[in-house]
Amino acid sequence: MTESTETSTLPAAETPEAKQTMDILEIMSILPHRYPFLLIDRVVEIERKQRIVAIKNVSFNEPQFQGHFPDYPIMPGVLMVEAIAQAGGALLLTEIPDRDNKLMVFTGIDSAKFRKPVVPGDQVRIEVKVLNWRSTAVRMQGTATVDGKVVCEATVMCALVPRAAKKAEA
Repeated sequence: MTESTETSTLPAAETPEAKQTMDILEIMSILPHRYPFLLIDRVVEIERKQRIVAIKNVSFNEPQFQGHFPDYPIMPGVLMVEAIAQAGGALLLTEIPDRDNKLMVFTGIDSAKFRKPVVPGDQVRIEVKVLNWRSTAVRMQGTATVDGKVVCEATVMCALVPRAAKKAEA
């Protein structure tokens, strides 16, 4: 993939200030995910088309802990990678004008590593950096930390695809 960049014709002082945070309602207006699969709770930093930092508060009440594992609840690694992808999606979909008609889907995961277990009560900080951006595909590096220690890292690739039209209700 090759990286595409945009340049602004406005002087820095005239460039509109981009929003730097998102609460859960703003996240839900961008991502199609809903409970129990919406895996980011807040966005605390955004650099347009470059980087995002999101927070996931891990609660014992989440459904995966009933079976993963009953006597030793740990967040499944696949959900940590999904949280990385969702944070990246929150960054990228803000740039898509017709995002209600599009979905950002996984096309690949490279170099996923799980360093420490994530347990109920942890607050996961998810930082995602854009490596390559094209109009229909993106490659991102994500790192998840708890208390400053890396718990998960992965490179994820995603593609922008048309969303199926909603069926009319009878």
